[in-house]
Amino acid sequence: MDNEVTFIFGVPVPSDNKLFLAIIVIHIVLGLICIISGMVAMLSQKTTKIHATTGKTYYWGMTVLFITVVITSLMRWPFNTHLLIVGTGAYTLTFVGQRVAKSHRPNWTRLHTVSMGLSFVLLLTGFYVDNGKNLPFWNQFPQLFFWLFPAAIGIPIIIYVFYRHPLNKRKI
Repeated sequence: MDNEVTFIFGVPVPSDNKLFLAIIVIHIVLGLICIISGMVAMLSQKTTKIHATTGKTYYWGMTVLFITVVITSLMRWPFNTHLLIVGTGAYTLTFVGQRVAKSHRPNWTRLHTVSMGLSFVLLLTGFYVDNGKNLPFWNQFPQLFFWLFPAAIGIPIIIYVFYRHPLNKRKI
């Protein structure tokens, strides 16, 4: 690990390696794109072009984001192992959610809801675990909070949508 600390968008990154920092900038931008597109996809009408377009943006953003997680984890092994694990889980769920949406098998919407919802929870978990301590107000919480908070909020919402959303109620 490098001895220098570089600030990117106000967040300290413990490295002065130019390649690593360039990948981190790409990673941050993609992370923000995934958070925004994921939120829009979740909040939009499910049978519209908006949901499909932002869902594809989320999928492809998560694909490249996962590649950046793998590269940065290998560059700073073993310091980013936890992010590689979270990123692998998030991308696996994103991949499953996208594949099942294309399949239109019976009750595909339920698996899509759970997979994409949990991938978003893990996306936020990775963000908070790595950055929560640097955010105003959030820096008052213990590290364990950042691991549990996204799931504590996200899983009840996923369960609600799983049982209550009209697309999940119909038999296909």
